[in-house]
Formats: sequence, structure tokens, C-alpha cells
Amino acid sequence: SSLFSNITIPSSVTKIGQCAFYGCSKLTQITIPSSVTLIGEYSFWQCSSLEQIIIPSSVTSIGKGAFTECKSLKQISIPSSVTSIGDNAFSECSSLTQISIPSSVTEIGDNFFYGCTSLKKISIPFSISKIREGTFWLCSSLMQVLIPSSVTIIGDYAFRECISLTEISIPSSVTSIGDYVFYKCTSLTQI
Repeated sequence: SSLFSNITIPSSVTKIGQCAFYGCSKLTQITIPSSVTLIGEYSFWQCSSLEQIIIPSSVTSIGKGAFTECKSLKQISIPSSVTSIGDNAFSECSSLTQISIPSSVTEIGDNFFYGCTSLKKISIPFSISKIREGTFWLCSSLMQVLIPSSVTIIGDYAFRECISLTEISIPSSVTSIGDYVFYKCTSLTQI
């Protein structure tokens, strides 16, 4: 599994299964055809050299941990066909600087961006009502987060150890703020 560097998945494939490319540490680029509708749990886990992946507009679901520890992945665009993204989907993608979440996504899982130490800013779409547990935990470069008025709950540890976050605006729609949400946010001066 560590020998492949570039893979093109044939158009006969409709889903990428659980742990399909797990540990393919030499894989740098993958082409997913428009026949694929599901990216399964931990599909690309520990593909530490993966730099580029284009998710086609046929994909509706991205499973739990799908891109966990893809440490070379710098940016990713999620198409508006995606409605569901599982827990830890992009956790420990330490080079990730840019990601766009479309309004078609109604829920993002726990620890979604955990340990994304290069992520500097993000806009949460109005379709999201809950910032889940540990969503931005250890996003040490995160300086700007736009929380929409659709959000009612901010879960435990959501912004824990976001040491570059200097200010955040919590909309009046929020009715619950969990435990340790801003724990060790040492630069935070304004809420």
C-alpha cells in the first residue's frame, strides 16, 4: 500500500469503502470519478503524503475519519451535493489552510478539525445549528471564526487550545455553551 503515488479510480466504482486507502503513505494524488456517491469511514486515513483530492459533485456523504491524518493536504473543496460529514473527518490534517463547507451540510461531526494546526479562518454555513464537541480543538493557528445566527449550541471543547484566537462573536441564538469551550485560548481578549 505504500508504493502507490497517483491513483485514478475507475468510473465503475460507486463507493469508496472503509479504510480503502488506509496507510497509503506515498499516495500524493487521487482522482475520484463522478460515479462515486460515498466516501466511507477512514477511507484515506494516514495518507500522509496526499496533497490533492477533488471530491466530485456526485458524493453525498463523507464518512467518519475519512481524511484523518492527511498531513500534506492543504486545501479541499466540499461540493454542495454533500449533506453528511462524519466525526473526525479532517482531524490532524496539519497542513490544511483552506476548506469550504457548503450550506447543503446540516451537521458536522465531533472533532471535525481537531489538530488542524494550519487552519487560520473558517466560515460556518447557516445550515449548521450545533458546533459539536471538539470541532476546532487544537487549531492553534485559527484566528477567525464566523458563527452564524443559526447556531444554538456550542459543544464541549469546541475551541479548546485555539491559542491564536483573539476574538469571537457569539450570536444571541446560542442557548448553550459546553464545558471547556475556550480552555487555554490564551490570546482571547474579546467575546
